[in-house]
Amino acid sequence: MKHVPEKTNPPAVDLGDPELFKRCLVQYGESELFVDTEEWIVHDNPYRRTLRPHVFKYLDFSRPLRWDQILNYTSLSANRTLLTIYEQDFLLLPEQGFEAKRADFAEFYSGRSMALAAVVRPWLERYLFDALEREVSVTGRWTAASLEAYLQDYADSLHREGENKSMAAILGSSNREHAARTLLIQLAGDFLLEASAMGRNVLGNFGPIQSELFKIVIDEYGYGVHETKHSTLFERLLRAHDLDPKPHAYWQFYLTSSLLLNNYYNWISRDHSKFFRYLGAIFQAETAFIHSCAQMAEMLIAVFGRGAEVQYFLEHAHIDRHHSKMVFERIVKPAVATHGESIIPEIVRGFEEAKLLGELAERDFCEQVSWADGGRTFKDLHPGVYAKVQAGVIQPDRQTFVEPRGELSVTHVHDGDELCHIESGVMHFVTGHGRHTVLHAGEGTVIQRNRLHGAIIDSDKCVYTIYSVGDYRACVS
Repeated sequence: MKHVPEKTNPPAVDLGDPELFKRCLVQYGESELFVDTEEWIVHDNPYRRTLRPHVFKYLDFSRPLRWDQILNYTSLSANRTLLTIYEQDFLLLPEQGFEAKRADFAEFYSGRSMALAAVVRPWLERYLFDALEREVSVTGRWTAASLEAYLQDYADSLHREGENKSMAAILGSSNREHAARTLLIQLAGDFLLEASAMGRNVLGNFGPIQSELFKIVIDEYGYGVHETKHSTLFERLLRAHDLDPKPHAYWQFYLTSSLLLNNYYNWISRDHSKFFRYLGAIFQAETAFIHSCAQMAEMLIAVFGRGAEVQYFLEHAHIDRHHSKMVFERIVKPAVATHGESIIPEIVRGFEEAKLLGELAERDFCEQVSWADGGRTFKDLHPGVYAKVQAGVIQPDRQTFVEPRGELSVTHVHDGDELCHIESGVMHFVTGHGRHTVLHAGEGTVIQRNRLHGAIIDSDKCVYTIYSVGDYRACVS
């Protein structure tokens, strides 16, 4: 008689279990690729990305962010981690010295890391993007005609707008070259891997619009000519303005909003159920870029002189006129005609989400420029706030740290305003790539909430205390 094995019912794996997620997140962060570094810049190694994984066990990613929390510390941590996970889908190779980095290459793409990432990714996506889904509401009955009028009105509005706020912040900065380089650093996270997220959407079988979308991708890749590939043009631009053109060299100096915008396009491209949302988002990006690229070229010339390298932006100011029209006429309209008007709310949602995230990134950047410019001002606020702490007028939580020479505090943000007070020693308080305020014993600085900063010790030993003062303005009024 044939033996039929007894059926068993093994316990189901609960992928919605927050404890499973936390264990996988902590294990994912245990790779030495992600530990704290002693250098501000990563030199030609796309696999090493500081995630500050030692704090993962203390962070709560189980409840999605509110929109007013989108720039806080857990958001920065989630965004750094999620972008790392997304880019494990892409082939990244160093320009030189592969043999010395072979172990990092193997670890970055290891089965262990990829399996843990598969569990972690949906949790981080929910944590970051649920707020966006709640922030944007699409209502009413949409038709092909109303969609066309809506998108055309947006394109027309760009002609009526004045100077880009980011350009104004750079040109009004007390250190215009630093502010301009800070913007280029924010763009580098996406532009050096240009069209990689878009490339997720050209595989499969979905009719003529697949071929039209592929035309945009091959435009970005210079029609197979490496010297005209858009990321190659951006590398040339970075090099000309004294910046390292290697992917993620300035990982520590990406603002939370820059990471979020990059992650958004990966999210809606990787999840093909959001394809129609992607169509709205890519139309918004291609259309907005027409005007912002022309302004960025003008800004770079104003800051660095007539010899500024601007070909990348001039190329986009030209080609994106074609791409904007192409996305609407040959992709959006045919998609609606083929798949019905029921997809239009998703197209509109993608458009509005991309627009909202672009506005957030612009505001975040402008505030960071102001924060970096205000180094002297925030240092001068220290005596008044510290006096109130000493007098007991305010009684904030505090933490004291003792660190040796060369100790580097990886860039991060705080959820509320903080006061840094130097008990002894010397600290270089860093507010951006190549920009810092020197703090000696008895001195300190106010740290604004959500502002990216780090520090490095410049004495044999430094003792300093961080006071959580909430809103520093209440302490100086």
